[in-house]
Amino acid sequence: MNNGFWKKLLALVLTSILLFGVVSCKPAEIEPLNEQTRASVSESTDDTFAPNPEPVETAPVDDTLMAVKLGTVTEPENHILDCNAIYNAQLGEYLEYYEKALEEKDINKRWIFQAIAEAKLLESGVILPTTSQGGTISMSRVVPYSTCFVLWGNDAKKVHTALVATELIRREDRGALRAMWNELKGTGTYYEEAKKFMADRGYGLQDECTYFYTSDPKTWDYHATNDVADIRAILLTIDGLYSYDQEGVLQPSLATDYEVSEDGLKYTFKLREGVKWVDSQGHELAEMNADDYVAAMQHLLDAKGGLEHLVTSTGAGILNAEEYLDGEVTDFAEVGVKALDRYIVEYTLAKPCSFFMTMLGYNVFAPMCRTYYESMGGVFGSAFEDVKAKDGYNYGKTPDTIAYIGPYLVTDVQEKTELVFEANPNYWNRDAVAIRKCTWLFNDESDSLRPYTECLEGVIDDCELNSSFLEVADENDNFEKYGYVTDTNAITFSFFFNLNRHAFMNSNDVTKCVSTQTVTDAWRTHKAINNKHFRLAVMYSLDRATYNAQDVGEDLKYNSIRNSYVPWNFISLNEDVLVDINGVNTTFPAGTWYGEIVQAQLEADGYPIVAYNPYADNGLGSGDGYDGWYNPDVAVEELNIAIEELSKIGVEISKETPIKIDYPYPDVNEAYLKKANALKQSVEKVLDDKVIINLVASENFNDWYYATYCAATGYEKNYDISDASGSRPYYGDPATYLNAYLLGGDMVNILGLD
Repeated sequence: MNNGFWKKLLALVLTSILLFGVVSCKPAEIEPLNEQTRASVSESTDDTFAPNPEPVETAPVDDTLMAVKLGTVTEPENHILDCNAIYNAQLGEYLEYYEKALEEKDINKRWIFQAIAEAKLLESGVILPTTSQGGTISMSRVVPYSTCFVLWGNDAKKVHTALVATELIRREDRGALRAMWNELKGTGTYYEEAKKFMADRGYGLQDECTYFYTSDPKTWDYHATNDVADIRAILLTIDGLYSYDQEGVLQPSLATDYEVSEDGLKYTFKLREGVKWVDSQGHELAEMNADDYVAAMQHLLDAKGGLEHLVTSTGAGILNAEEYLDGEVTDFAEVGVKALDRYIVEYTLAKPCSFFMTMLGYNVFAPMCRTYYESMGGVFGSAFEDVKAKDGYNYGKTPDTIAYIGPYLVTDVQEKTELVFEANPNYWNRDAVAIRKCTWLFNDESDSLRPYTECLEGVIDDCELNSSFLEVADENDNFEKYGYVTDTNAITFSFFFNLNRHAFMNSNDVTKCVSTQTVTDAWRTHKAINNKHFRLAVMYSLDRATYNAQDVGEDLKYNSIRNSYVPWNFISLNEDVLVDINGVNTTFPAGTWYGEIVQAQLEADGYPIVAYNPYADNGLGSGDGYDGWYNPDVAVEELNIAIEELSKIGVEISKETPIKIDYPYPDVNEAYLKKANALKQSVEKVLDDKVIINLVASENFNDWYYATYCAATGYEKNYDISDASGSRPYYGDPATYLNAYLLGGDMVNILGLD
């Protein structure tokens, strides 16, 4: 495709190269939207993106030449230009509507444009939502809703307030606690009432808890990462200005109060006095002050760890944050975060942000001790790029080189063995810490029965009963005694197509996850994946219920299935809104769920996707719990359209010449193998073996992660289709999901684009 890998490949395959369809639209996010940017995309000399492909003939090639021999682990020539062109061709309509949402000032109208944009994203066939997290059978000693309750941000992952019983909680008691929470939510009394309930039922409470983890943190610098494995560990060491309590109510934390200006552009926080920064040994370093928030914001923007977009124009919209990132502003004093005095910090926004307060529990708004950072070799501004790789820069490299302000200190780290967190003796809210020690034990998942057996034995305090041991639990009556169905949450996992594949082996180890595709296979697959009808054919052919059953069991296979990208009930309209849907004036009344708007647009556009079903959940309506995508008949229709279109550019598809799609999976236990085979069998059966799924096994999670999630750039993604990533909300607005599919967003490199 470009002058790097694909130029080499296509020189072997075609006399000229063409790609189906392009919608001219502007790229977004990192580069400000303007006509100059639009022009720069159209100036590519590569005819891959010609809007009106003419028939071509393929040149003779050696079919024994493996694509892996032409793979690259360096950025291909013209890569960004080509990524822009592919993005515009395949996601241009999504961008068109999402730009309307970004420009809309009325919050309800903005939500509607966001929902319409999501419909266009789903219609592109680039992603297929699969499941949420939850909806499975679990056993646990943890009292439900005893930690922070919120669908977005980091607060829900904090464990310091957890009430952990000395024995597994019986099913009927858990049901009673859940009913109590529903009754008391918003009163501020549930937590204490839950303690009384546990005592009355004869349970003891312990001050330690133990969980499994599967991936070690790579950094402890919480402003320089967007890796879930990093953030999940680091968040136990920090606090936010405000945080959510067990009933989902936002409460003061490191701030005690705040004010918002009449124009909605200034948020001023009064900080809690006397809060201490400590080192990993608990020794006092300094008192927290407002300047620590200024330092934190500058370091976030200097480090460019992947979450800086949360404070730019597509997130909170901090004044001049985007300009500082782009180099247009070099004096950080011009960025909208100021220490007005020792205990007052002020954030200035470029425009009002209705969801600003919902963002405060996320690590991008956590403070950073300026003096400690500088003592570890830290610098600010343009000098950071030069310093960060040098020996004298140590900040965040280990748990011993960060300053702590949260409920825990990291007291032991043994790679792929354990992480130990112990209560911070100088924590400002130490009376609220119910768990004095939290241990994470590494689990490589090679032993599928280990979580169940060790949960029963009291080694760990919580486990999901997947299909591998549901039967065992049922035989021993443990399912009947302790098993319960977990709530689904706001995380959305998906299948993704790689629109711009360059790697055919892992970038960190070229002997791992090696593709068997030939050069011809790779070229044909690339052309097919860049055809919308081909993508939809594959997505409609995937029986997600059967796929999910391999992990959670037949009885639960529909529970966690999600049919939209943003959860259908993430927001609802506050007032009636009249909007044009394909030329028809349509009124969405107050209370309309986000998913209902997505569905209205899908139906207006004539797509069979059911992202919201008003009859689901016993007539209450839902976007979860059923398969609204699987449609074998339509899958075949879409494939036939794709076959006709692709034949015009020299790609013939039949049983004899199928399209081959690489799908890497971790061959670490039976459940993953069964899921991979369920995918393969479903797609190949529905599409009559005209599409073949190549199962690329990895021996461990690490190899799988580096083929997929951990591959840092789009050109290092080593797959044609993957389901190794998911999206979690940072804050309480659909933008927290949808921004990820702007060019430069979190999820775009999953599509092979940078």
